[in-house]
Amino acid sequence: MSNERFSSVWDAIEDTPAEAENMKLRSVLMMALKEHIARVDLSQSQAAQLFGVTQPRVSDLMRGKITLFSLDALVNMAAAAGLHVEMRVLETA
Repeated sequence: MSNERFSSVWDAIEDTPAEAENMKLRSVLMMALKEHIARVDLSQSQAAQLFGVTQPRVSDLMRGKITLFSLDALVNMAAAAGLHVEMRVLETA
């Protein structure tokens, strides 16, 4: 067993740093959308209408099916919900 340490679970399980970064961003967006749904107390069908997607798509979001969502789709859903998305780019050591 390896004692290698990772800063993120995505760094540990993804094959490349690029894939890990993509998954990190998607997971942050998915959590923000789920929190928004809970905070505003929306049903899945209300959230679907607000996000401009189908109710099964919101169900996939709520179940954390991250591989079914692109960054683009999640940013579009966040914008439709009135959320502002910001991104920072930092150099790694």
